[in-house]
Amino acid sequence: MAKRQHAFVRIAVLVAVALAVLVLDQVSKAFMRSYLADGPREFIPGVLGLRLTENTGAAFSMGEGSQWLFVGIAVLVCIAVLIWVALDSSLSLSLVCSLGLVVGGGLANLIDRVCLGAVTDFFATEFIDFPIFNVADIAITCGVVLTLLLWWLQSEGSDSKKDSGGQRG
Repeated sequence: MAKRQHAFVRIAVLVAVALAVLVLDQVSKAFMRSYLADGPREFIPGVLGLRLTENTGAAFSMGEGSQWLFVGIAVLVCIAVLIWVALDSSLSLSLVCSLGLVVGGGLANLIDRVCLGAVTDFFATEFIDFPIFNVADIAITCGVVLTLLLWWLQSEGSDSKKDSGGQRG
């Protein structure tokens, strides 16, 4: 019973974070489609501009024209993460939150691909040559980095416990 309750809490946290990212991303894209209809604008001069683009590829416009491949990958990743979160009782809630960022960002871009045929991007860095991106891309990137960091920290913690388990000081 306790394991099922914990699975419910983990899934609820995953869904809440993913839903928050999805809503924030879709609202920002809808706003930017209107706000940038007349052309690009400065946001933070010399640092970040706003320029509307439609991306049919993946991150950094790689694989343009492979829409349905990316749709399939996004669906599989979301299902895999949901199963992992439901079944792995060792996952911390912070790790579940980071996975929620990945799922939310993936679903938000998936909605664009299916409904619009391309992903709406609008953040343009001005101080370096970098692809234009959106809120979902930020969430996915932060989620992947946090997931790897938290997973590494969690495994380091278990290794430390194993190493010091037999020693007395």
